[in-house]
Amino acid sequence: MSASSTRAPIKPAPIQSSDINSSPPPRPNRPKPNRLKLTYDIVMLIAISIDLFLISIDAILMSNFSSNAAQWLSMSEPLSWYQNHIHDSLRTAGGFFTLFLIAELLLRWAVAIKEKVYYRWFFFPFVHWYEVLGCFPQLRALRLFRAVVIGRRLYQLGYQVLPQPWINRINFYINLLLEELSDRVILTTIQTFRQQLTDPNTHKSFIESTIARNRNEIEAAVLSLLRKELAPKLQALTESSGGGTIVATEMGNAIKEGLANTPELRRYLRMIPIAGTLIESQLQHVGHNIGENVVYALNERLLDAERIDALMVAIASGVAQIDTDNSALDTLISSIIADGLDEFEAQIKVQQWKHQDMLNL
Repeated sequence: MSASSTRAPIKPAPIQSSDINSSPPPRPNRPKPNRLKLTYDIVMLIAISIDLFLISIDAILMSNFSSNAAQWLSMSEPLSWYQNHIHDSLRTAGGFFTLFLIAELLLRWAVAIKEKVYYRWFFFPFVHWYEVLGCFPQLRALRLFRAVVIGRRLYQLGYQVLPQPWINRINFYINLLLEELSDRVILTTIQTFRQQLTDPNTHKSFIESTIARNRNEIEAAVLSLLRKELAPKLQALTESSGGGTIVATEMGNAIKEGLANTPELRRYLRMIPIAGTLIESQLQHVGHNIGENVVYALNERLLDAERIDALMVAIASGVAQIDTDNSALDTLISSIIADGLDEFEAQIKVQQWKHQDMLNL
């Protein structure tokens, strides 16, 4: 036997908790980007960012606010030099960049038509509407959308375009805006629904349609409650202990009192010497036992499991077919709807963004 066959197996080293914590989390599988398209996106992102930056600086320096601020800071000469010498050059450069964007847009449109990216050839300008409008000098601010789209695509590919704290804050304010807008829409809808329910015809139609659509569910719910709550109590009457004993005892006592309060029977029994009183006492005792036995026999015959279940089914079916033209039912459903809307409205009014740590409230 060789030495390799007798060598003890090597046990793997135990994994320390620090190794687990220090290891980077697995990244989701992302499609491998095309290097040419990736480089093109990065170059266009940088170019558009520089163009927007220059446009913003030029708009600020050419404004009346900058002129007033320059006079106050005694910097009118540098500002005048910029307005007379640099402004026209920047406008010329911006015009060439606009022509470049138009040519680039037409080229991408031609490529999209060749590769049949969209269902129809004329869909491209509608999908990229912000790029088309951004080619106009008056709407150059829409080029920011192009930069945002490119940045988002790079972020989805796993490239950190902006610092993570910036991204977290941007997502926070986007969620804040969407939450506030959706809350306003929902609250307006609830208010409109409340106003519609004040109309008697609409209210009655709503109740009728709701009950008509859910009759099977109403019947199932009522049957479940009856089987759970009422059926066990009825079945307890058939037992020799519990509720059945109480009913049987009361029936026996009623028959015993009935015999005792029958004067004709007492008069006839007292005609019998010596044994009359004993017979009267035994007769009352027998009547008491007969009453108990009758109750037990009726319970066993009328309250068996099959009869009780059939009774529950009939009751549930009758409740499900309830007439909606009922003032008590209308009041109950109105109260349930109002309470539900109040709870839903109160939950909507809770501004969830205030409970986040982004604002340090």
